[in-house]
Parts: sequence; C-alpha cells; structure tokens
Amino acid sequence: MCAEPTHSAGPTPLNNSALRPSHRLLGLAAALAGLAVLLEALPLLGVALPPQLAPLWWGLLCSLLLAALLDARLLRRLPTPQVQRELTGNLPLSRWSEVRLHLQYSGNQPIRIGVFDHVPAGMACDSFPLSVTLLPGHSCELGYRLRPLQRGHFHFSCCELQLPGPLGLWQGRRLLELPGETRVYPDFARLHGAELMAVDDWLQQLGVRQQQRRGLGMEFHQLREFRDGDTLRQIDWKATARKRTPIVREYQDERDQQIIFLLDCGRRMRSQDGELAHFDHALNASLLLAYVALRQGDAVGLSTFAGEQPRFLAPAKGMAQLSALLNSVYDLHSTQRPADYAAAVSQLLARQKRRALVVLISNLRDEEDEELLGALKRLGRQHLVLLASLREEVLDRLREEPVDNYAQALAYCGTVGYLNARGSLHERLRANGVPLLDVRPSELGPQLVSRYLAWKKAGVL
Repeated sequence: MCAEPTHSAGPTPLNNSALRPSHRLLGLAAALAGLAVLLEALPLLGVALPPQLAPLWWGLLCSLLLAALLDARLLRRLPTPQVQRELTGNLPLSRWSEVRLHLQYSGNQPIRIGVFDHVPAGMACDSFPLSVTLLPGHSCELGYRLRPLQRGHFHFSCCELQLPGPLGLWQGRRLLELPGETRVYPDFARLHGAELMAVDDWLQQLGVRQQQRRGLGMEFHQLREFRDGDTLRQIDWKATARKRTPIVREYQDERDQQIIFLLDCGRRMRSQDGELAHFDHALNASLLLAYVALRQGDAVGLSTFAGEQPRFLAPAKGMAQLSALLNSVYDLHSTQRPADYAAAVSQLLARQKRRALVVLISNLRDEEDEELLGALKRLGRQHLVLLASLREEVLDRLREEPVDNYAQALAYCGTVGYLNARGSLHERLRANGVPLLDVRPSELGPQLVSRYLAWKKAGVL
C-alpha cells in the first residue's frame, strides 16, 4: 500500500480556443440594446431627439465590437499557467482528504484565474471554481478537500482553468490534461492512528470490553516467584525444590492462531446503513479485528464468495499482512448474486487445512435455514466458526415508530414478522451449537473484537 503523495506530470493543453462572454461584455451589450430601443421608441411618442445621438450609438457599438475583438485576441495570446496536482496514493473511504494544486505563471501582468479540477465520479469535493491571483514569474499553491464515496481505483483526467481577458470582456477556458490516480481503501485511518497509543486504551475508546479470564492460557511463558493471587496449581514443584522458594509457571495466550474472514459479497450485503453499505461496514470491522489479531501475534487471512471472482488470501502474521488485506479488498464490491454457503465452505475447506477461527459475515434470511446449517456443520468439524449476522437499523426504527394509519400498520406487521422469522433462524443456529452475533453494522467491529479477546482469554482459541 503506497502512502506517498504523487505529483501529476506537467499538463498538456487540450483546448485553448473556448471563449465565453464575461458579465461585463453582456452588461454593455444589454445597455446598448436598451439604448437602441429607447432611441427608436421616443420619436414615436413625439419626443424630439438630437440628431447626434444615432451616430453616437453607432460609435459606441463599433467601439465595443473592436474592444471585444482586441480582448479576445489578447486573451488567446496569454500563456497558459502550469499546473501540478499533489495527490496521495491512497485515500480512506468517506473521510475528507486534501488535494494540493501547484500553479506557475509566466505572463507579464498579474492575473486572477479560476481553477476547476475534474474530480472522478464517486467522489465529493469542495465548491469549484477556486480563485487565485497569479504573479508573473511566481508560483502559488491552493488546495481543496476530497471525500471518496466508494472504494476502488480512481483516475483523474484533466484540470480546467478560467482566464479573464485583459479588458475583462471575455473568459477563456483552458482544459489541461493532468492525469493522476489514487486508490480508495476501507476506512483504515483509525487503524493507523491506533499505533500511536496502547492497544488496550484504544480498544477502550472504541467501546470494547475484555471479559475476565477463565482459567489460564495454553502457551508457557516463563518461571517466576510466587505472588499474591497465584493459584497452587501454577506452582512448579521441581523448580520450587531447587530454589527453596515458591516458583510458579506463567502462561500466556497462544500467539500462533489463524483467523480467516469469510465475507459474503452477494446481494444481501448491499443494504445501506447511513452512507456505507453493509459490505463496507463488514470490511471495516474485518480490518479492525485483523489489526488486533496481528498485534496479538496471530495470523489473518481472507476468503470471499458471491462476488465477481472469489478471492483468497492465505493467513500470515506480521503487520505487513494488514497492507496485504487492504490491497486485497480496496476494489472489492458487492454484487447481485445470491450467497452460496455450501460452495463457499467447500472452497475454504479445500484451501485451509489447518484449524482456524472462521469469521463468517453475512446478512441472514429465514429461507437459508437448511443450506446454511449444513454448511456450518461441515465447516465446524475442522474449524472454529463465528457467524456474524448484520441487522438493518431501519427495521429497528420501524418497529419502534408509533402506528397512526393503515400504511404504518402494514409496515409494522411486516417488520415484526420478518424480525421474528430472522430471530427463529438465529435460535435454530444457536441450538445447533453455532456461535452467532446478531449486531447492527456500526457495532460489528467492537463486537467481533470483544468476542475474539474473550475466546483468547478463555483458551478457546
């Protein structure tokens, strides 16, 4: 994942001949037109006019035409300012970032221009055009804010400059070819910021609560002297006999575990929750848990299904794996395809032989009962499974709204019936021993981290 800013190459003019009249030219032309109407109407009303007014009007019209021609000619001869765009190589989804434009002008007189950068579709930006005064032989810098609305690979094509004529009668449009590109990743800004603080403090700020540990970890760490709070079963009697003082064996959470995210990329994940779809919430939550797991010394991998093409990233340890995850999912989008859980489990079992924690993230429906349960039972024979089912917040709001008319009553009954059917599916899965999280998309990240840390402390992993 490249985080260095990129500078676009020097611009190439695409079209230097586009001119449009300025407000000053339009105002003067309107004034002359109004004067012409007045000169024709007053004699009809019996008002005598001096004979010099007609030649004066024609003189003003000719002067305006000559001035407009001169201004257009001078405007075409104005040199085009040089522009460079400074754009970071990657951007976080739905967060404001700054783009810098560097301009240099080689003309003889100061000039005030308008700048309009052609932003790719799928990005929101500040209002354009930006105005800046350029001095001869000097450079200046201006910036604007950019907020990506979707993930993927984006290309910038050109930048537009609006130059006024020396007499202010025309506006020139200079379209410069200014290519650039950037990648929009899931919201990883908080992951990067987390490196500046202790993991425990950071998790506490996110609302994550670690449960009390039941028992001890499974991996031996060291021998040390007995302290208050240690249990008798921790005492190493051979070391105690040698040292002639109580010595205990200290254990730690196992650090060589593997976690696989099994992401549903199908149509069920296209539901919107605010500005983000359920699929984007799932990606953010997966990256959040991946960051915590990698800091804990575990290996993290990824497998997708119901997308354009299944993707698989083998589990690996180290913080470099977080960059590999980001590069694997930044251009991944949900599709209209249905989720085939049986096929997804078969592909994962063929690729992942070693026992791992498989976190399946989807949006469950009641009609998926038998297929889903059978697939999870197959997966559970070899791996530890955690199923996360995203719940639409709009359904919770509809269930809580008062019912005042027939349409609201229908909406309420439909919502309650759907939630009851969905709840029945969840109960059947839990009854068959499937660990399940039924959460809102915005709460998925802290819930996954809490369950992961609880299992680590309890020795389940």
